[in-house]
Amino acid sequence: MSVRTAVVGLGWAGRELWLPRLAEHPGFDVVGAVDPAPTAPTALDAAPGVPVHPTPGALTAREVDLAVVAVPNHLHAEVAAGLLGRGISVFLEKPVCLTSGEADLLAAAERDGGATLLAGSAAPHRADVGALARLLPELGRVRHVDLSWVRARGIPQAGSWFTQRSKAGGGVLFDLGWHLLDTLAALLGPAGFTQVLGVTSNDFLGTGAWSAAWRQDEAPALPAGDVEDTAWGFLVREDGVSVGLRAGWASHQARDVTRIRVTGSAATAELRCTFGFSPNRHPHAELTLTREGATTTLPVPQEPIGTEYRRQLDVLAGVLTDPGRRGRAVAEARTTVGVIEDFYASARRSHEQTAVPAHH
Repeated sequence: MSVRTAVVGLGWAGRELWLPRLAEHPGFDVVGAVDPAPTAPTALDAAPGVPVHPTPGALTAREVDLAVVAVPNHLHAEVAAGLLGRGISVFLEKPVCLTSGEADLLAAAERDGGATLLAGSAAPHRADVGALARLLPELGRVRHVDLSWVRARGIPQAGSWFTQRSKAGGGVLFDLGWHLLDTLAALLGPAGFTQVLGVTSNDFLGTGAWSAAWRQDEAPALPAGDVEDTAWGFLVREDGVSVGLRAGWASHQARDVTRIRVTGSAATAELRCTFGFSPNRHPHAELTLTREGATTTLPVPQEPIGTEYRRQLDVLAGVLTDPGRRGRAVAEARTTVGVIEDFYASARRSHEQTAVPAHH
C-alpha cells in the first residue's frame, strides 16, 4: 500500500528534488502540497492535479500518512512540530533543527501526537559510501576520520535566506557540514562528542560570483549575508575517534570534491567523489585502500546523480511503520545540532581572541 504523502514547501528542494522522486516511486502517492505563494500550483509539473494548500494546517492525519517538509531552515522545527502534534508523521532532511531547544520541541510534538519523525541526509545512501562502509572491517580499530566537502563555487544564492543566520541558523556548517556528520554517524554508528574545536571564515560570501550555478532559486532580495562560507574543525567522539572536518561553499580549487578518509590500526581507506548536484564534479568516484605502504584502487559503483535520494525513499517507506524509529531521529539530531553549537562557540572564542591585540 502506497504512503499518502504531502510535500510542504515548493522551493528548489521540494520542487526539483522531492516531488519528482515521490511522484515516480511506487511506494508513495503524492496527495497534496503546501506553499503560500500564489504561483505555487505552477510548480507541480511532476505531480499535476495535486491540490496545493496555503498552510500546513490544511493537512489531516485522515488523508496524509507522511509530510515531507522542505521549507527554509528556520521553519523546520515549527512546521514539523505542528504536523507531528496533529498525528502526521514527518520526514525532515537536514538540518532537522537549528538549536537544542528546537530538538526539545520536536521530541514533545512526536510524543504528544503519536506520529513519527524521520530524518537524515541522502549522502549515506550513495553506492560509493556503501562501498566504503563495507571496507571498514578491514581497517582494524578506527582511529581517525577526515571529512571534507569543498566546492569551487557553490554558495546557495548569496543574499537569499540561506546566507542569513536568522533564517538558516548558520552557513556551510548547517548545510554541507550536517551531511558530513550524518555520513560519519552512518559509517561508525552514532556517538556524542567530548571535544570540539572549530574556526570559520566568510571570504567568498560578499559577491555573487561564487554562487551555485545549478540552483534556480528566487533572486536574492537580502544583503550578502552574515554566515560562514568555510569551516574547519577538529572533533573527538565519545568512542575516542578523532575527526577532522572541513566544509566550504567556495574555495580556490578547480572542482567540487567530497573526501572521506578513514584511518584504522590495520589500514586506511579513502573515498573521493562529489556529493550533491553540482555539475562541477570530481570526474568519478575513487576508492582506495592503503596498507603497509601499498595502495590499491578498488572498484566502486558509479550511478546517476541523485540516485541516493531515490534509495533514501526506498528505505523511508519501510521504516515509517516501525515503532522502534520513534524518538531516534530527534536523538540523532540533538547530537548533531549540539556539536554544531559547540563548533560555533569555539569559532566565536577564536574570533574574539584574534580581534584583541595580544599583550606580551
